Amino acid sequence: MISDRDYRALTDVRVHEPGTVADALAARRRREQLTRAGMLFVVAADHTARGMVGLGDELRAMADRRSMLERILTALAHPRVDGVLASADIIEDLVLLGALDDRVAVGTMNRGGLAGASWELDDRFTAYDADHLVAANLDAGKMLLRLDLADERTLPTLDACSDAVQALHDRELMAMVEPIPVRRDPSGALIWDPDPERLLPAVGVCAALGGSSARTWLKIQATADIAAVAAMTTQPLLLLGGAPGPDPAATLASWERALAQPTVRGLVVGRALLYPPDDDVAGAVDRAAALVSAAAAEAAR
Repeated sequence: MISDRDYRALTDVRVHEPGTVADALAARRRREQLTRAGMLFVVAADHTARGMVGLGDELRAMADRRSMLERILTALAHPRVDGVLASADIIEDLVLLGALDDRVAVGTMNRGGLAGASWELDDRFTAYDADHLVAANLDAGKMLLRLDLADERTLPTLDACSDAVQALHDRELMAMVEPIPVRRDPSGALIWDPDPERLLPAVGVCAALGGSSARTWLKIQATADIAAVAAMTTQPLLLLGGAPGPDPAATLASWERALAQPTVRGLVVGRALLYPPDDDVAGAVDRAAALVSAAAAEAAR
């Protein structure tokens, strides 16, 4: 999908004309509205910025940038996909490839909590900040807030996310906040806590960050008790995908149930669509897009 010439040019620009990147971002044609029919479907591609390059037994699944970019381009080619969530390096590759006109571009912000690191919960803002999102002509900023009440390293990330939500609001950008309750497994590794009783207060905490919630959207898991989670707030909720599961049909069914809730307004899914078990990116995106379109049509009735 990407020619040898175009792929080589991504490096050549950085070597010879790095100012071209800022020019391309400034010239990017932005959409007037983030959503269509009140729904948003964004492909997530910010995992490598946290040092995540493997999937399951494939330790280098996401290590090939050309392959990743081609997968993102395949997803963006679908008419119902609204845009992409990524770190600056990937956003800049995509804009140089001419793929971000009339698309929603969300910059990831806190990536310093490297996967598996001893300090993982102290998730520093090492990617975009609010000012650089504006300078890059992007539409929104995304942050992850992992909550472990037994680990005081949660606190600096909580504080930083509050500041970021306010900074984005002041600049009239969407703040996309991902609340993830976590705990330690017997080996000490940090893992998601699937207990909905943990997710409910986490949603409450993230909904209240900053001095205004007007531009805050939350990115959440499609839990078994999604109705209770969706009732926690009037803020728009977006469903995350996580790693590709062994049963894609079950994952789709969980998204479909969740999209029936009035506060759930779309999907932000990455690995489950870009690296599906059957490697059919177009097919995975099409199935997810059909759910978003159906939810929009149902809401319009």
